[in-house]
Amino acid sequence: MDPEAQKENREDHEDKRVVQEIMSRRFTPTVITTTSWEGFHFVGHEIRITEAMDCYGAVVWPSALVLCYFLETNAKQYNIVDKHVIEIGAGTGLVSIVASLLGARVTATDLPELLGNLQYNISRNTKMKCKHPPQVKVLSWGVALDKTFPRSSHNFDYILAADVVYAHPFLEELLITFDHLCKETTIILWVMKFRLEKENKFVDRFKELFDLEEISRFPSLNIKLYKAMKKNRRSA
Repeated sequence: MDPEAQKENREDHEDKRVVQEIMSRRFTPTVITTTSWEGFHFVGHEIRITEAMDCYGAVVWPSALVLCYFLETNAKQYNIVDKHVIEIGAGTGLVSIVASLLGARVTATDLPELLGNLQYNISRNTKMKCKHPPQVKVLSWGVALDKTFPRSSHNFDYILAADVVYAHPFLEELLITFDHLCKETTIILWVMKFRLEKENKFVDRFKELFDLEEISRFPSLNIKLYKAMKKNRRSA
C-alpha cells in the first residue's frame, strides 16, 4: 500500500475512533418517563437534556457533542475557568452547561420561543454544581444588538457556536452578530456540519471579517471545528 493510502487509512481509523468516543457520551434513559430526555456524560457529571421535537433549536445535534468533547479534552489549552463566555444559538443548552461545569461565566442565548426549555435544562443541570451560575438571555441575530449586548459593558473572551449555520435566511444577521460580540481578543470556537452549498458560502463571507483556522475535522460526521478571531483592521 502506498504511503498516501496508508495515511488516509490512519486518518479514517482515528476519525472513527474519536467519533465513537464522542457519541458514547450520549445515553438514553432505561426507564420511560412522562418527560422525554436524553442523557450525556461530560466533566464528570450526568447531564439530562429535555428536547422539544418541534423545532431545530430544541434538539441536541452531533455538533454540540463535538464542541462539548473539545472543551473538556482541551481544557488546558483553552482554559475557560472564570472567562466570560457566550453561546449563540444555545438550543437545548448542552454546550453552555458543559462550559459552566468547566468553570466559565456563561451567557446562553437563543430566540424567545426557545428560552423556556433552555432555562429549564440549564437550571436543572448546573444548580449548586457551578462556580458561576450561568445566565440565559434572548438574542435574535442582528436585532437590537447595541441595546441587548452593548459593546461598552460586554467583553467576551469566548464565543461558542454549534450548528448555527443551516438552511435559514439569517446568515447575514449571524455574521453581523459575530462581528458585534467580538473584541480584538475574543476567540470563537465554532463547530459546523456541512450539508449545503450555503455553508461554504457563509465560510467565505466569514473569512472576510475573521481569521479562520480549522482545528479538527470529523469526515464521518461531515463536521469541522474552527477557531476564529477578528482580523486586525489596521492591517486589513
